Amino acid sequence: MTAEKFHSEVMTLKRFFETYCISNGHKCANHYIVVDYKEKKYRFDFNLCDESFELITYAIERLLECPHEIKPKCRYCPTPCYDKSRYKEVAKIMKYSGIKLGLSKIKQLFTISH
Repeated sequence: MTAEKFHSEVMTLKRFFETYCISNGHKCANHYIVVDYKEKKYRFDFNLCDESFELITYAIERLLECPHEIKPKCRYCPTPCYDKSRYKEVAKIMKYSGIKLGLSKIKQLFTISH
């Protein structure tokens, strides 16, 4: 996958994980990781609880190892790399945050309309 796609994927994870932690009242702290991808160095800052930071770090490690040039959605991947229990944890966070973020977009539409 391209460096831009990698960055976009990590930023999506960041948004979903931070939404999950903040919405659930987790004790969040500032964390960061530095990764090299395709000869570029990235620093990602997160405001997450320790458990979510550990899980997002795992997800980014899996993303770094993704063998597909065009990354499929993990649930449809022919060669899954996630441990099943961790996949379920990430899926739970993504589902919860996807609903939460979708509802906030709908709320904004109604607020702007009136």
